[in-house]
Amino acid sequence: MGEPQFIIGTPMSDMLASMERDGRDPATLSLGSNYLLYFLYDYLPHPPVSPTAAHSLSGLPLVPDGVDRISRLPHMILRDIISRLPAKDAARTAALSSRWRPLWRAAPLSLVDSHLLQDGGAAGQFPIGVPSPRAVTAAVSHILAAHPGPFRCVHLTRSTMEEHRGEMSRWLDILVAKGVQELVFVNRPWPIDLRLPATLFGCASLTRLYLGLWRLPDTAAVPRGARFPNLRELGLCMTVMEDRDLAFMLERSPVLEFLVLMGSQTGVRLRLVSQRLRCVQLGHALLEYIDVVDAPSLERLFFWEIAPPGKLKSFRKRNDDNHSTMNGSSRIKIGRAPNLRVLGFLQPGEQELGISNTIVVAGSKENILPSVQILSMEVQFGVRNAVKKVPSFLRCFPNLETLHVYSTPISEESTGKVNLKFWQEGGPINCVVQSMKKVFFYEFHGLRSELAFLKFIAETGRVLEQMVVLVAKECFSSGDDNVRAKLKPLASVKWNNKACQVQLFKSGRTNPGGPVYSNKIASDFGFADPFDLLGH
Repeated sequence: MGEPQFIIGTPMSDMLASMERDGRDPATLSLGSNYLLYFLYDYLPHPPVSPTAAHSLSGLPLVPDGVDRISRLPHMILRDIISRLPAKDAARTAALSSRWRPLWRAAPLSLVDSHLLQDGGAAGQFPIGVPSPRAVTAAVSHILAAHPGPFRCVHLTRSTMEEHRGEMSRWLDILVAKGVQELVFVNRPWPIDLRLPATLFGCASLTRLYLGLWRLPDTAAVPRGARFPNLRELGLCMTVMEDRDLAFMLERSPVLEFLVLMGSQTGVRLRLVSQRLRCVQLGHALLEYIDVVDAPSLERLFFWEIAPPGKLKSFRKRNDDNHSTMNGSSRIKIGRAPNLRVLGFLQPGEQELGISNTIVVAGSKENILPSVQILSMEVQFGVRNAVKKVPSFLRCFPNLETLHVYSTPISEESTGKVNLKFWQEGGPINCVVQSMKKVFFYEFHGLRSELAFLKFIAETGRVLEQMVVLVAKECFSSGDDNVRAKLKPLASVKWNNKACQVQLFKSGRTNPGGPVYSNKIASDFGFADPFDLLGH
């Protein structure tokens, strides 16, 4: 298990005192923590109800007799209307008439604690150091106690749970007893490793669950019969968990389809055996390994801002030169995943890729994933050893149709260039020759290694239809002549498919970093290519 980050279990007062002794500005702690919260809340699903929804009667015919026809609708329809209102508005319908008075208690309720604020949550999330409003906490307790259930959705993200441990336990007891379908439950630090009550594991009604900034219960003490029989979507955001705790939750969720692991406070070791899982996202985490043992329904597998073991910066361990080092690589092993079509972002040089599906080609064994059609990679084109691993990665996907490549900047000096001869001597790559139709290249800097890669794709791709190149913004700092000079070698390419369309764009990125990514689009199967954010 990877070493926990410095922040876990440390009281705020001790942390501030330590920073002052070391001569660091304590304000940077709040800045970093608020940045952490920014990512957390971005991963949370949006509530299905909103207090700012537009109310308009324009275009509706006026009723001259003034008859209230809405109140004459059947009870079932009225209850459905109320269940789509914020809790405060749903309760107010009781004042409309005697017909409406009992309905809000009979309708599945949607409770979002930010809607109970004066501005309805319009100001966004509270920064670190702002106390949770006691009036909101009291209102949540009142609503949960007053309504008999069930609850359509409950989003509790505004309370510092350490300050309200008693209320927190009662809330979970009520939600388990009265039934909640969607629960988003976030502990606002400090501390950020507060233990989540094991009561949650008795909530069989859950279909969607997102937990943020908790330490998972010790599952060894959870009753054997505890399970989530209806849970389809699970998000664990910045959680502290043992390997067995994560394995327990997956094992007890037999119909789980969507899994999000974001910002795990400990190294992720994930073993997937699931008949229903369709989409897995891992982001902002230290990935030690993932082993896809048996996942016949898995269609999408994402890694975003993943660090291999030894590359994680911390306040406890720093090198003398203030830079982190890589002492290992993440291991990705894929066994049975016959429907895996979308995969990324792979990092040749920082990840080891193992595939169990073996075929014999021309007398030699090859490990391939024939189902993958869309692949995204981050490549450090200034690092020779990273580029040299790209061909072996591509050979794993013989039916690849769309390739996204991000040229990742490096802080160190280039360790050697890879020219076109390297690609030519390596022999043909099946997917490049036979199936690759689209290539997207992001943050092109004009490096020799970048040009060699693009030339190889262009000169060997028989069915290549489209190549899109986004030129890094800094290339334009020296004027258009500099950009033309960097792109000139592409003009001499002998295209295998002369009908291929080439498109050049100026990148909109202002700061170097990882690829642009949307976790919402990643899990939306309405988007065929979740990496193509240019078209979204």
